[in-house]
Amino acid sequence: MEKENYFFDFDAEASSDKIFALVIFDITDNKKRYRITKVLSGYGNRVQKSAFEVKISKRKYLDMLDELQPFGSDGDSVRIYKIIGKGTVTVFGQPDPSAQEDVVVI
Repeated sequence: MEKENYFFDFDAEASSDKIFALVIFDITDNKKRYRITKVLSGYGNRVQKSAFEVKISKRKYLDMLDELQPFGSDGDSVRIYKIIGKGTVTVFGQPDPSAQEDVVVI
């Protein structure tokens, strides 16, 4: 089994406009689950079937919260963990899809 590490450093007090968050959900209805994955795909990377990592601006973070609020009802839940500070993510198994290199076209 291969192990992969990647790192993050997000300080709430820093002047950076970016927020790193983990969004997980437990939704029973297939149509509703499809809709939430569609919404979250616009904000971040799917790292597991019910988990997304997002690195977005503070404004987009607030927009995302507004869009996700309706999904947390009828026995379903959405949890958003805003991650601050330095850390390491260790992955066993499937490689991290967000670890791809950024490409800039000029």
